[in-house]
Amino acid sequence: MQKLTHLAGRILIAQIFLMAGINKISGYTGTQSYMEAMGVPGALLPLVIVLEIGGALALIAGWQTRLTSLALAGFSILSAVIFHANLADQVTMIMFMKNFAIAGGLMVLASQSIKDTISIDNRLLART
Repeated sequence: MQKLTHLAGRILIAQIFLMAGINKISGYTGTQSYMEAMGVPGALLPLVIVLEIGGALALIAGWQTRLTSLALAGFSILSAVIFHANLADQVTMIMFMKNFAIAGGLMVLASQSIKDTISIDNRLLART
């Protein structure tokens, strides 16, 4: 049961990054403009897309789970601070808290043992 729960948790937390990355591709120009309006160079957008989509796929597969979880947690916190800092606006405040909650879940995931999971990391560990 623990193996399936861990896999389901990785899939559920990864889906938000996968969908966000895909949406950034389809709305590339708008996303780039929004980033620049918030003081973030639009040239970073390809890296953001790679992190979101690549990180999501890595989490789903269970590959480099700790590193990926920590990278996405840091990204979530940084995104909250840059893009959702207007806490006077209720919707923005909820987005800010959502990003921090996701980061918290990712930190818990990073702290979990990989030996009892359905993952590439576990298969690699079994070979050593």
